Amino acid sequence: MAKKANKKRPQKSVYPGITPRVASAGVQAALKVLEGRWKLTILFELFGERTQRFSELERAIPGITQKMLIQQLRDLERDGIVARTVHPVVPPKVEYRLTPGGEELCPALDELLFWAQRWKGQPTSAAAEPARDGG
Repeated sequence: MAKKANKKRPQKSVYPGITPRVASAGVQAALKVLEGRWKLTILFELFGERTQRFSELERAIPGITQKMLIQQLRDLERDGIVARTVHPVVPPKVEYRLTPGGEELCPALDELLFWAQRWKGQPTSAAAEPARDGG
């Protein structure tokens, strides 16, 4: 009797013991934090340890209303992604920056962008690709 070749199924997650249900729930929870028309744009504006005043963000994101920017920033602050600092001066000076947890999103969103470009068949160049140092 011939011995069958033992094909090993590829691992679906780099985290051993993570079931598809657990993986799905975790990713859904993360996506819920990011959902909202302007949240990703706000995050990309703040990536790289940038601190910006409210008015700078408002100018950097054409089309967003003041009300929507306030709401999206409050949501991101509530979820621990963005930190808000109010300086006690007149007129008030309010600054926003990413928390360490928010900064941790940068590589994941870069990878998602890179995947989206490949998926949609958009050309990628070495200058546009994220650094791929494995860490």
